[in-house]
Amino acid sequence: MIARAPITGAMASLIAGFSREQVPAGVRDYARLAAFDAIGVLFAASHPRVTSAAQICAFAEVHGGNGPATLIGRGRRVDVVSASLANGTLGYALDFEPHHPEAILHPLAAVVPAALALSEGLGRSGAEAMGAVIIGCEIAYRVSMALDPRELYGLGFHPSAVAGVFGVAASAAHLLDLDEEACARSIGLAALQASGLLAWQDDPREDARPFQMGMAARNGVTAALLAGQGFGAPDRVFDGGHTVLHAFSRVADPAPLTDRLGGSWDGITSLAIKPYPCVSFLHPALDAMEAILEREQISPADIESIDLRFAESGAHCVDGNPLKGHCAQYVLPVRAATGQLSFLDLFTDLRQGNGEVARLAAATTVTRDRGTFDAMFPDVYACEITLCLSGGRTLKEQRNIARGHPEAPLPDDKIFGKFEKVASTVADIGRVSALRDAVWGLGEAADVRSLTSLLSGKQSP
Repeated sequence: MIARAPITGAMASLIAGFSREQVPAGVRDYARLAAFDAIGVLFAASHPRVTSAAQICAFAEVHGGNGPATLIGRGRRVDVVSASLANGTLGYALDFEPHHPEAILHPLAAVVPAALALSEGLGRSGAEAMGAVIIGCEIAYRVSMALDPRELYGLGFHPSAVAGVFGVAASAAHLLDLDEEACARSIGLAALQASGLLAWQDDPREDARPFQMGMAARNGVTAALLAGQGFGAPDRVFDGGHTVLHAFSRVADPAPLTDRLGGSWDGITSLAIKPYPCVSFLHPALDAMEAILEREQISPADIESIDLRFAESGAHCVDGNPLKGHCAQYVLPVRAATGQLSFLDLFTDLRQGNGEVARLAAATTVTRDRGTFDAMFPDVYACEITLCLSGGRTLKEQRNIARGHPEAPLPDDKIFGKFEKVASTVADIGRVSALRDAVWGLGEAADVRSLTSLLSGKQSP
């Protein structure tokens, strides 16, 4: 089969033979930090104001039956496919989990919930669960890069969903201990279910956006489970015939699928950890604006208007987007007017009750750059913020790399502080402390069930 399908076969061979121990210690350490951050955000998404989470979990409770996998925040267990769907939706609900800037990808949002659900159902160790996270992120990253995420965006596809299903399939196949031939069929069955449209931007309830990650988690787990049963599948979806590459891209390049495969782990090491709960395209802008506000000691009343210059190729995602977490005309005014940006601000429209937010929102514009910034996108989300002040003064600040990127990492104490802050919105201090220790020690745990037990229910803080 490898002779007929060298690319698909090479990916299947890596997945079938993969163990966490073959990954360099530095990669394992960064995976631990990124997963720690992702699980804290995942737990916080069980907050009752997060409508997508509440509704998808209610759906899973009705249709998922009884099973071995925890529904996060619900005190209930269902089958692993339903748990992957529901918890994967929670994984992206807050838009606050780690992301991959270069690949425009949110792999942990789908891979972590699926790995936890399968590990709980199969009785796998914490080390095996973490290994599944690593291999899943790596495969998702390589698929996104092969398809070209900028091209996917241009065609209206969502890279996190389209590539994410392959990452979850790899993660699940690893946990199921599938052989090489079955791993190839997992990839093929994932390809048949690969989907995800940026049309979620037109859902004002913002339920469809995180559903994309739940869909990728559900479909990837389904692919591996079926392959494990011997279900038939195409075995050369990256090599010949009707390939994934031709289906989703006009400029696809298969090289990233196998270049240094098994020797390079950029799918993990290039993840960025978010300091802000919003689309990552706006993070450099928030850094730039914060720098101006702190340096100049400006009050909200001093600001007459805000302009964001951003790459044309990504501007459609942030310019007037009806989703608050993707809208420059909402995110930037909220930070300027209130001095912070909470994930709960995505679920309550502050323009309706805060006069300064409403005023600044009406005075915020996006200028679409077709030159330097556009050429740099998506490798970096370069931007320039301009604040026009009362009295005619104008202040500008440019940022290329946001805080939290590997080139500008957040200190560990900031990451731990973020974990405790978001988790405390749904649990008391005792549960938060126990959860923090369980997540941080996941790689050494005999199984994941002590962690999933803490994730299963929420308490009022």
